[in-house]
Amino acid sequence: MAAQQTSRRPYLVRAMHEWMTDNGQTPHLVVDAGIAGTDVPKTFVRDGRITLNVGWQATQGLKLGNEWIEFSARFGGVPQNVRVPVAAVLGIYARETGQGMLFQDESDASPPPVTPSPDDSGSRPKLRVVK
Repeated sequence: MAAQQTSRRPYLVRAMHEWMTDNGQTPHLVVDAGIAGTDVPKTFVRDGRITLNVGWQATQGLKLGNEWIEFSARFGGVPQNVRVPVAAVLGIYARETGQGMLFQDESDASPPPVTPSPDDSGSRPKLRVVK
């Protein structure tokens, strides 16, 4: 039996955050505020979601961990601590361009089966997605 794989989400969040920062863009997280353990300013939650500016200039002590995203920031001029389970992150995008990544619920996601394609030349194996 294969071991349970770790979630890709925290790695993708960190990679997208770094890419946006390196390109002079401002990373924002879209968070499901209803997920247990999510600690965000409730007055800024709309339709069960909150968008958080996680740029280095907008946060203090930003930690993009495998289980939690934590930082301190000002909301309406008032400093607050924010703690979000990585599983609550619905997406990350750059404010300036809107480019980013949305995440699906990993508990519902089963990867499509991948089977090797026949290779007549005998060289490198090729993969194709089977639907």
